[in-house]
Amino acid sequence: MELQIVAKNNVSVSPAIEDYATKRIGKMARFLPSIDEGKVEISREGARQPDQRFVVQVTLDSNGVLIRAQEHGEDIRTAVDRVVDALTSRISHYKGKHFDRSNDTVRKMEPSLEPAEATPEEPRRLVKTKRFTLKPMSLDEATDQMELLGHDFFLFVNSDNDKANLIYRRKDGDYGLIEPDMG
Repeated sequence: MELQIVAKNNVSVSPAIEDYATKRIGKMARFLPSIDEGKVEISREGARQPDQRFVVQVTLDSNGVLIRAQEHGEDIRTAVDRVVDALTSRISHYKGKHFDRSNDTVRKMEPSLEPAEATPEEPRRLVKTKRFTLKPMSLDEATDQMELLGHDFFLFVNSDNDKANLIYRRKDGDYGLIEPDMG
């Protein structure tokens, strides 16, 4: 597995930390051999709680299916350990749902738009645009992809009606579906 490590927000990553992250996250290929590449983003936040200072976000690509997790920690090693636990859980969930399915259910998706942080005094503005190919998939496949990405919503083409739909996680933990009405 090819792993790219990126440091953000004035974080310097020592070779020892880079080696640690590469070894720990590289072991994910044992659980899901189809993972061919990954990206690790390490950053520091100005959090008040010391156990929230460092953030490690990992995105793994398994034949076009993206699996993402993000965790915080008081140091980079702790955050890496936590993100490995989260990835293991997501991969286990994915394998349980897709173990006997054929490869035609795997969809190529890109990460969705992350919300921009804004203070109440500043007007909100669009800071990032993502484009990705919408491919037809069932509601179950879209729900799985949303969970694998760790997002609260997911845009997809519903294979039942060939229209763009949006599935989202409700506050009560259930899911909601938004369908367009062109009438």
